[in-house]
Amino acid sequence: MTACQTIDRILARGDLHALFQPVADLQEGRIMGYEGLIRGPSDSPLHAPQKLLAEAVRAGCLFELDLLCRRVILARFAELGLQGRLFLNVNPDVLADRNAVHGMTLQILQEHGIAAEQVVIELTEQQPIHDYGIMREAVHHYRDMGFAIALDDLGAGYSSLRHWSELQPDYVKIDMHFVQNVHNDPVKRHFLHSIREIAHSLGTHLIAEGIETEAEYDAVRSLEIPYGQGYHFARPAASPPRELNGLVRQQRADVTRLRHRSETVAVLIRTNPTLTPEQSLGSTVARFQVDPALHSLPVIHEDRPVGIIRRQDILALYAQRFTRELHDRSPIRFFMKRDPLVVDQGQPLERLSETITAGEAIHDEFIITDGEGRYLGVGRLLDLLRRITALQVRYARYANPLTQLPGSVPVNEHVDRLIELDACFVVAYCDLDNFKPFNDFYGYARGDQVICALGEILRGILEVGEDFLGHIGGDDFILVLAGSDWHRQCRSVLDCFDVAVSGFYDERERRAGGIWSLDRQGQERFFPPLSLSIGVVRVQPGSFRSHLEISQRASEVKCRAKAEAGNSLFVDRRMAWDDSMIHCPTSVAG
Repeated sequence: MTACQTIDRILARGDLHALFQPVADLQEGRIMGYEGLIRGPSDSPLHAPQKLLAEAVRAGCLFELDLLCRRVILARFAELGLQGRLFLNVNPDVLADRNAVHGMTLQILQEHGIAAEQVVIELTEQQPIHDYGIMREAVHHYRDMGFAIALDDLGAGYSSLRHWSELQPDYVKIDMHFVQNVHNDPVKRHFLHSIREIAHSLGTHLIAEGIETEAEYDAVRSLEIPYGQGYHFARPAASPPRELNGLVRQQRADVTRLRHRSETVAVLIRTNPTLTPEQSLGSTVARFQVDPALHSLPVIHEDRPVGIIRRQDILALYAQRFTRELHDRSPIRFFMKRDPLVVDQGQPLERLSETITAGEAIHDEFIITDGEGRYLGVGRLLDLLRRITALQVRYARYANPLTQLPGSVPVNEHVDRLIELDACFVVAYCDLDNFKPFNDFYGYARGDQVICALGEILRGILEVGEDFLGHIGGDDFILVLAGSDWHRQCRSVLDCFDVAVSGFYDERERRAGGIWSLDRQGQERFFPPLSLSIGVVRVQPGSFRSHLEISQRASEVKCRAKAEAGNSLFVDRRMAWDDSMIHCPTSVAG
């Protein structure tokens, strides 16, 4: 039997089966959707999708195979009753084929009761795109029907950035090359940071592919990439999980507890009537008609939101000719929006604001759930705006006017939260040496430049999502470091400052190796170049009762660091139950 006959038999029998892999919301710790994958017969050389696709191209039946894949995946997705987005792989050659029969995907969706708004057409790049005009037409055609568009494997294809520019997808998947070992590769982190900045400015949602370890998950999440996919969450399966594994849920719960004193979405919860998926269209319309103040009705199944009905949408539909006669008794699940904005009650208000403003749709109301995804109520955009405005006023009140970094009040609150959670962390007190004579010699404007430069150096080493930087006044900064890499981070600050310091001086003072200025007793003397002293206090559960005790200890340790000449790092070792303090030698400014 030839390979062509084999592919013909597969097509004739529909002998394919679907697998699904979850796409995780990294910030919320929940499943936002699934990618539908296809496999050939298990006993066939065409079991692997790459071989199946290559044979279909050789045999000239790519369109037929692509359509069968869609049918199999959509039917299984509906059979399993999966919620969230469905990412449906489509070959661009099929999408751009002007001879293809349009409307087939929409027809299949209608057969299985799946809304087009729930489906994301994921463009897989097997060959270069030669005619972007045709591709743009095809993309617009699918968007007009309600589909979203995703671009697969950014960075691995022929012209990924041009595809992004030309097609303007709703989602972009980052190739696993940039994700694997990202926690140990600063170059990859820089790439991901740059990609995230581009995506944010364009309103594109990023999905990091190939997350396989907890370290990769932590690194990608700390870079604020919203979504991820990989074996760390789940492998492709015929019956995929409905929730993420316990590890991810616990990490999400820890973050929620850490922020419980901050303003979170929980303050926005309003009670609201709800529907079940099987309630009729007619009864739903009647509820809106008797309550003019009702803006939306969440659709709840087994305590979890599965959709939403918005007042303006359903009344406009009901006003259409013959809708009442044809659909008055139809279940509301056929008419609901299946991809509402669902927000965990523990999410910070600032992050919700960023999510809403980054999207194209304006959500007047959104659904709020608990840590396990159970329905709690709805939130309103107007309430969010009021809270955000109040927070911005508070942040402005306590921010340092020069660097705009948090002042002593937010720093103290953050430290107290960590103490209450019995967390292990490090407080690093950073202070400039010889700053007053420098300020007197060059003037306050030059001094401000030095302080701002130090602030930027400190910002640059904050690699972990829960690290915190505060500017508590003058030339004093506080680092609160939550990761195990704190020693390298502090050394990096000293090294960067050592490189930058000569640029703060004029040529004459650089050649002289310092400046002549008055000391605190009014005596003129020579001062070497600015240096930086860092005093480190390691905090263990139960070792301190409040930020006041830590502040006192940090001041003591900082003074020990300042007693050393040049750039120095001094670590308080008493938390290791050793009465001595051991100096950690570092580079000294020349």
